Amino acid sequence: MNTPPASDPAGPSDGGVPPQSPLRHIANVLPSLNPTMAQVATAVLDDPTASGMESITALARRAGTSATTVTRFAVQMGYSGFPALRGSIALDNGRSVQSGWEHDIGTEIGPDHSAEEVLGILAGTQARALRDSVSFLNVADLERAAARIADAGRVHLFAEWGDLPAMRELHMRLLRIGVPAWFHESPQEAGLAVSTLLRDGDVLVLGNRSGGSDAAVTLARTVQKTAGTTIAIHGEPESRLARAVDISLYTGIRNGSVWTQYVAGRTSDTLVSSLLWVLVAQQRTRDSEISFLDTSILFENESCDP
Repeated sequence: MNTPPASDPAGPSDGGVPPQSPLRHIANVLPSLNPTMAQVATAVLDDPTASGMESITALARRAGTSATTVTRFAVQMGYSGFPALRGSIALDNGRSVQSGWEHDIGTEIGPDHSAEEVLGILAGTQARALRDSVSFLNVADLERAAARIADAGRVHLFAEWGDLPAMRELHMRLLRIGVPAWFHESPQEAGLAVSTLLRDGDVLVLGNRSGGSDAAVTLARTVQKTAGTTIAIHGEPESRLARAVDISLYTGIRNGSVWTQYVAGRTSDTLVSSLLWVLVAQQRTRDSEISFLDTSILFENESCDP
């Protein structure tokens, strides 16, 4: 995957890939940290502005740990020490302020925020999500998934609730390029369809940001018994769903716990599903026998969205 170098999580990367936000890096690794290190990470994320300016002693006090622990945390994050980590956070905060994005990913929208502040939070959240998603996407896995979808006899897509928008659009786009695809948002309907219709060479695409949907995991296991290919678009690389499918597409943005993180996740879902669709379209153009849907035939007197 195109991850930034471990020695400098927020430093420049090769190939023009945008650097990862140090705060996003800390948020991503937080679930894997031991309790003491997690205290420091939580203190940094709770107040990024203070973390980019305060002394190591002040941060240790807020985290309920020692200065030595804060130093070890900085080194574990890939920095030479706390001053380097603090400078990276301050620089990241500075970029946000200069761009009008005073609030970083994970900041909840308060009841007293103005419309301009809310706009800044949402714009900053989505811009950072796109940048960080690019750093984590496994393009090789996306290409593998696209090849399976392009060659499939039938494609079934499943998503529920907040996972619907990106997957609904993927379904619509696949139909537009002539892929025989069906969409399901009812677990019962999807279970019936995949257990009776899928054959070897068919594909099931599951959209589930948390990676913990019992319905999605059950569907994945059902399809594997029929020798079909299972693909998951998700936000939790260690989740049950990620382990249950043939091709796991982590969007680079974890599921999160607050609404601004939710927005970030949805942005990364859309990026991944859009890229997947374009890669499928590229695969299909190489086969002269595969036709694309001409919507003008269906809507001769109406304009159609591109």
